Amino acid sequence: MPWDEAVTPTLMSNAGGTATPEQGAGHASKGPAVLQYEWRGACVIAAHGSYDIDSITPLANALETAVSKHPKVVLDASGVTFADSTFLNLLILTHQAGSLRVVAPSPQVQRLCEITGVDGLLEMRATVDDAALS
Repeated sequence: MPWDEAVTPTLMSNAGGTATPEQGAGHASKGPAVLQYEWRGACVIAAHGSYDIDSITPLANALETAVSKHPKVVLDASGVTFADSTFLNLLILTHQAGSLRVVAPSPQVQRLCEITGVDGLLEMRATVDDAALS
């Protein structure tokens, strides 16, 4: 499925500011949030909150933009509190479009990937540093 059929893009980011992997952790927000920064040559996207058909657009746009501009994209999924098949589809599309590494998936995301077998398809890493250097 092409990107434009999967989602309608809208970008949310930290407006190009630099951050460290630690800044992505512990983000408190009522809705989903996407933080984007570069770390050790990789484009890192930290996703926080709940992702479904109604909330996936900012994350989808950030991943699409990142994979089109960077040879290595890292998704920090430690802050994802809920994810459904829409999120899973986005991970698969991103993986097919470029080099995606998923970092520290939350227990909910880890379970979703294990149940569907996607954990065998995606490159999973423990830390942003490990993913950026791999």
